[in-house]
Amino acid sequence: ENVLSPKKDNNLPSFLLAKEVENLMDSFDQDSPVQLRNKALVELIYSCGLRISEALQLNVGAINSNSRMIKVKGKGNKERSVPIGEKAIQAIKAYLQVRSSIAEDIVTSQLFINESGTPLTSSQSYVIVKNAMTGITESPRKSPHILRHSFATHLLDNGADIQSISEMLGHSSLSSTQVYTHLSIERLKDDYKKAHPEA
Repeated sequence: ENVLSPKKDNNLPSFLLAKEVENLMDSFDQDSPVQLRNKALVELIYSCGLRISEALQLNVGAINSNSRMIKVKGKGNKERSVPIGEKAIQAIKAYLQVRSSIAEDIVTSQLFINESGTPLTSSQSYVIVKNAMTGITESPRKSPHILRHSFATHLLDNGADIQSISEMLGHSSLSSTQVYTHLSIERLKDDYKKAHPEA
């Protein structure tokens, strides 16, 4: 019992490259109500860095396109406000126009519904995101959480401060967000090795 076990390596989170995100958003069929729903879900998670549970509990009126902010309930029922991008707002507006045609009888006020008219489940959402990412990215992991990782990574890469990212992600401590700093440093090292003649 006095022998210390070796420290586990921290696995860095997977994420999509900016071009992969662009290709992902362009892959949805604009003529299909179900595909418009799927695009709205993907745009929302990536735009706001939401957990899938946070995205699925939003009601139809939760998106305020004037203030460009949404209120979400995170872990421990903590409420936070998160900015939402114009592309996500447009995707949600397009989905709302066809939401009633996804199911004959809608029995919920939640934003995202399935073909039965009930709230979209996390397992259904996982399949939607996994299928959408297939063929778009070589990342072995394809899930809604990868979109959240991509949100944080891209913000950090483009100069956002880690405290702001932590607040938007709803992390209780900054240490949870610091993994993205390590991710950016690892990418910097890779770029250095590839580009520097004496690396």
